[in-house]
Amino acid sequence: MSNNGPLEEANVPLLKDSSLTVKSKDENLAKRTWIESKKLWYIVGPAIFSRLASYSMLVITQAFAGHLGDLELAAISISNNVIIGFVLGLLLGMASALETLCGQAFGAKKYYMLGVYLQRSWIVLFICCVLLLPVYLYATPVLKLLGQPTDVAEMSGMVAVWMIPLHFSFAFQFPLQRFLQSQLKTLVIACVSLVALLVHIFVSWLFVYRMQLGVIGTAVTLNFSWWVLALGHFAYVACGGCPLTWTGFSLEAFSGLWEFVKLSAASGVMLCLENWYYRILILMTGNLQNAKIAVDALSVCMTINGWEMMIPLAFFAGTGVRVANELGAGNGKGAKFATKVSVSTSIIIGVFFWSLIMIYHNELALIFSSSDAVLKAVNKLSVLLAFTILLNSVQPVLSGVAVGSGWQSYVAYINLGCYYLIGLPVGALMGWVFHQGVMGIWAGMIFGGTAVQTLILTIITMRCDWDKEAEKANKHVRKWSETLE
Repeated sequence: MSNNGPLEEANVPLLKDSSLTVKSKDENLAKRTWIESKKLWYIVGPAIFSRLASYSMLVITQAFAGHLGDLELAAISISNNVIIGFVLGLLLGMASALETLCGQAFGAKKYYMLGVYLQRSWIVLFICCVLLLPVYLYATPVLKLLGQPTDVAEMSGMVAVWMIPLHFSFAFQFPLQRFLQSQLKTLVIACVSLVALLVHIFVSWLFVYRMQLGVIGTAVTLNFSWWVLALGHFAYVACGGCPLTWTGFSLEAFSGLWEFVKLSAASGVMLCLENWYYRILILMTGNLQNAKIAVDALSVCMTINGWEMMIPLAFFAGTGVRVANELGAGNGKGAKFATKVSVSTSIIIGVFFWSLIMIYHNELALIFSSSDAVLKAVNKLSVLLAFTILLNSVQPVLSGVAVGSGWQSYVAYINLGCYYLIGLPVGALMGWVFHQGVMGIWAGMIFGGTAVQTLILTIITMRCDWDKEAEKANKHVRKWSETLE
């Protein structure tokens, strides 16, 4: 008999116990992942639908314009992607301050603070809308100055003026959406978005096909649908849908505005620098030879990218809410785990859409244009579109972590450096110095800007001390609640 026999026999139970421990850990991880995924998708699912519905209104408008003619498509594309995109990026970013404030307050069960935050956001965004009016009123000369063709610039400027009511709807719609979202009332947002989409389809058919109002008719339809969104959400809030967080209008909304403005400004700069980045790509393309076809093709790609981007943006929202709620409740480990689950899920979806674009690259532009030149140009750009979508499956989720944690000011500097000090110069170098045209500009901006920014945000998130972030959130909520008491 071997001398090691008893030792070997003694080790058998230990190995079994170790095996059971590993199995138990795996089961526990799977259970936690399933629970967190359910919490995440409760927000993300309706958020995807509501964002797709809202963005589809812009896509439907662009599709109607595309079948009116190449000039009309270029004008609506410039208006939607550049002019509206410019102000939307800033206002959307400023409204995202509510994701930090309302999310953390809701997690800390300081419900009364949410209604005051909402009203402060309305005040700040409305003032900002007034200050941004020259963007619409002087769109034509600015577009000419930026090198756009005269006919495209003039029609784009005319369309922009008709979109001013849409512009003011943003000031009310964006804060309302984030106010409801932070309370996990995402099904309400989805239902209102469905109604608004149906209204938009009907009004588009009425104005463009029945009344034949042309490109102005396509622009005006957006005013109706977006105000349906704003008024629908407000009706739900004001009519008793949020009894804990909405107790009516309050003069407290005018107190502490400066602190609120600073956080809103940081949020606005952070997100608008991201949002403007690819809008600038369209403007740069307008200075190339055969600019009308190049702008049309790139606008189609940006529209498809923007359409798919609603999914990562829904994860941006869901991650921001989950991280803010967990930090507000003092659970740093919960915030970290929510981040891991959200990033992993979004990457899987991104790989799926990357594959879809690579397979169906020939058919991408058919819903927007019947022009052979545009179809061929879009086909050439499809590879860049696929990789843009893949990168964007990670970057917005990490930005959602930043919003939920209140890191907006830091990320604003990162975005400025990566996008505008690296990405744009690399894109310009590839486009004009190396004569690669729109493909060179876009490739330079993707790999010079977006990829670097994503890498930096990944490193910051991985090195984050989540327990300290939970302590900061707790102090922040206490500080703001004391100002309201």
